[in-house]
Amino acid sequence: MPNELPAIVIVGRPNVGKSTLFNRITGQRRAIVGDEPGITRDRLHGEAKYEGRRFELIDTGGIVVDDADFIPSQILKQARVALEKAIQVVFVVDGRSELTVADRELAHLLRKTGKPVTLAVNKADTGPRQSLVHDFYTLGFKDIFPVSGEHGLGVDQLMEHLTAGIPEEPDEDEKPTAEDALPEMPVIRVAIIGRPNAGKSTLLNALIGEERSIVSPVAGTTRDSVDEEIENHGVRYVFIDTAGIRRKGKTKLMAEKMSVVMARRNIRMADVVIVVMDASEGVLGLDATIAGYAHEGGRSVILCVNKWDLVDSAKKTVFEEDLRYNVKFLEYAPSVYLSAKTGASVKHLFPMVKECYDNARKRVTTGELNRFVETLRFEERKILYITQASVKPPSFILFTDKSGPLHFSDERYIINQLRKRFGFQGTPIEIKIRGRLRKKDRPSLR
Repeated sequence: MPNELPAIVIVGRPNVGKSTLFNRITGQRRAIVGDEPGITRDRLHGEAKYEGRRFELIDTGGIVVDDADFIPSQILKQARVALEKAIQVVFVVDGRSELTVADRELAHLLRKTGKPVTLAVNKADTGPRQSLVHDFYTLGFKDIFPVSGEHGLGVDQLMEHLTAGIPEEPDEDEKPTAEDALPEMPVIRVAIIGRPNAGKSTLLNALIGEERSIVSPVAGTTRDSVDEEIENHGVRYVFIDTAGIRRKGKTKLMAEKMSVVMARRNIRMADVVIVVMDASEGVLGLDATIAGYAHEGGRSVILCVNKWDLVDSAKKTVFEEDLRYNVKFLEYAPSVYLSAKTGASVKHLFPMVKECYDNARKRVTTGELNRFVETLRFEERKILYITQASVKPPSFILFTDKSGPLHFSDERYIINQLRKRFGFQGTPIEIKIRGRLRKKDRPSLR
């Protein structure tokens, strides 16, 4: 999070409504919400503002203090990291149920942190259950607010209390002018996608140098999209670790279905997509399907083969050939072979991402394009002139003496020649045709 904003952390046991409250305060559907307990596992970061006071809001997974199972213990580990930077802690409990042992154990843990803790009694929007609010004073916290994350009741009073110590931002007319302000570094949004257990979370942790996502051998550990911003050589990157995408028939739980929907949403919002594949399992049909989502969305693509250290040297050439054969439609995408676990070759991703980002936004002047047209050996029709219509992805309009689409092979030839002349590595290219109408086909002016 840029500028080290003050952090407010939301904690609580599973299924008390932490993610609903997080979405309500940030004003975004960042966290997956559902009736299944334990949907949120990694910690989620969001930037929020209340009455001119900006802060970072962190949602944590449902905490069960003494659960020794791997994922619950990792959730607690992630929550401890968040608590270390918190200026305020929001302890969320369920206002419709009695206090549980898990609530009391978590209250004891929070008191030991020495952080200011505010108790948010969620789901307290029904009359018969409001009497339970008084029972929560036994947890030992003086600041208690009944709220409804779903309906927004009581949230303003809670936010007024939580942000009281955060300074307000200056008015617009007091902010530095455009002439005084330094130019901002570009922010490149990078979505990390792939099959479950391909190593996406391990890769995110390797890129940022800390355990930001929970990593386990259990497929489907990541459910929410976890993002982290870092700076590398003057460029800001926001890496987004998405849930593993399964085949439709294999996705049964509501949380998994929502994870896939949000993963595809993050692909659309990204500048560059890193498609992670598991080298130890070979190139599967699902890998090509997932890569196709990024291609169809017009995103820049990098093919990332993880666990490369587990492949025998004699099989590496065969793997590379299989990769290019199975994703022929991504001939423009660069590939990197690495080990997220050991960190080998991970650093090569930064310049590759930056190059793909720049290429997707590259503009070529009409003069250069028309000089390029003169070099083409193209007999299917006469190209009168060509111009670039847009970027991300680069889109070109060909004005020709005939209407109708080009044959696939002709379109491919022009795209390959554009790449040969101007680069555009890592990004798809779109070609549109505008044919000159014959006299008899022109609309009458009468």
